[in-house]
Amino acid sequence: MKEVYLHLVSDATGDTLEQVAKAALAQFPEIKAKKHYWPMVRTARHMGRLIPEFKEKPGIVMFTLVNSDIEQVLIEACEKNHWPYISVLHSIIRELGHHLGQKSIARPGLQHKMNDEYFARIDAMQYTLMHDDGQNPEGIKSADIVLLGVSRTSKTPTSIYLANKGMKTANIPIVPDQALPRELDDLGGKFVVGLINSVDRLVQIRRNRLLSLKEEKETTYVNEEAIKKEVQLARRLFSGRGWPVIDVTRRSIEETAGAIMNLKYKFDDEKEKRNVADSGIN
Repeated sequence: MKEVYLHLVSDATGDTLEQVAKAALAQFPEIKAKKHYWPMVRTARHMGRLIPEFKEKPGIVMFTLVNSDIEQVLIEACEKNHWPYISVLHSIIRELGHHLGQKSIARPGLQHKMNDEYFARIDAMQYTLMHDDGQNPEGIKSADIVLLGVSRTSKTPTSIYLANKGMKTANIPIVPDQALPRELDDLGGKFVVGLINSVDRLVQIRRNRLLSLKEEKETTYVNEEAIKKEVQLARRLFSGRGWPVIDVTRRSIEETAGAIMNLKYKFDDEKEKRNVADSGIN
């Protein structure tokens, strides 16, 4: 596997740049990128002070810089030192300006401006953390999404991912011989999803979990037959309640969250149609 240094330079947080780099690198599985982050570069002088550090580990430079003075310092250094460089936003902003007939205001970080959407994400994150792993079940009626699943079905990371999209997400574990919160019986049409994983995968993940905790004792938590019964119990529960099910065995967190959001869009659409029909509006 080939290793390369990748310098990510931004005049804001660098979140946009990180996502673009991640998506692009996924297309080159034989490349291992050692990333170096240089966020919040706000002046040409600041940019100039960073150049010597680039020289210690030369590689590909990717940047999102809207200030032309800062950009010029970086480009001149790249060309002088023969470092390949990629401007992630420049061509997009230029083309947008051309088609819109306007000039960009060249102000960094505007995509992170605090607006209603930003505060909705903060509220969703706070809610989700307070309702992780079955905590505060009395509050699940306020959830946008409720996730259920046996241990090690990625409930928490999926919930956090959804919260970052503005979805208040509660997750509840299905534990053998432990009653589910009674609040699940009266959710008033809330969107609930069941998460499952293959028995083989659960055995593997749980064994690794115990090893990381330095627990080598064999328990029902990692017993294949016991896990099989857990999965069957969960499937029966989901089927009996009419809740949709997503198998996370071969899915990343992002893929699971995407599947959940697609189901929610359909759920909300059908719910709206029922409300219109019940109201008698044509």
